[in-house]
Amino acid sequence: MVAMLSEVEALLGEPRFNWSDAAPWIEMEGEFGLEFPSDFREIVDAYGSIEINRQLYLKHPAGHLLHDLATMIRRDLEMWREEDMADFLPAPAGAGPGELMPVATATTGEAVFLRVPDDASSPWRVVVQEFDSPAWTLHEMAFGAWLLAYLRGEDVTVCSRNFAPDRPFYEPLP
Repeated sequence: MVAMLSEVEALLGEPRFNWSDAAPWIEMEGEFGLEFPSDFREIVDAYGSIEINRQLYLKHPAGHLLHDLATMIRRDLEMWREEDMADFLPAPAGAGPGELMPVATATTGEAVFLRVPDDASSPWRVVVQEFDSPAWTLHEMAFGAWLLAYLRGEDVTVCSRNFAPDRPFYEPLP
């Protein structure tokens, strides 16, 4: 995973959060009943709650933050489980095998999910739902690879080319 974080740092810049206490993750993972993938945890621990390219929001689970991941997940799970919203996803929102756990949002209307593996030997995948339509895309890659593709300006449903034509950047959320 260190190589993945190094690649993210090379594109996005040096992280300033550098969280090392596992307690918020343990508490959140206990609440939702799953262990988040290590690449996702490592990136979020390094950068904290941030806005990338004035487009993509990543949040950290530390409860003292104004923008924390656990609160966002609770709110989003409630919304995506509503009958009229559930039809917009390829699988139910939740923490069970094959379900979709919301982990990021974009100002351009996309919601980013981690697809919970069907079993311990299956990989995590990324699903992006376009909020303004019933369209969604399964990306056959882990979160770190998906984020790297986004930072490089590749079209991974959320696309940064118009938001960061020179190079990716980020700002901490308050």
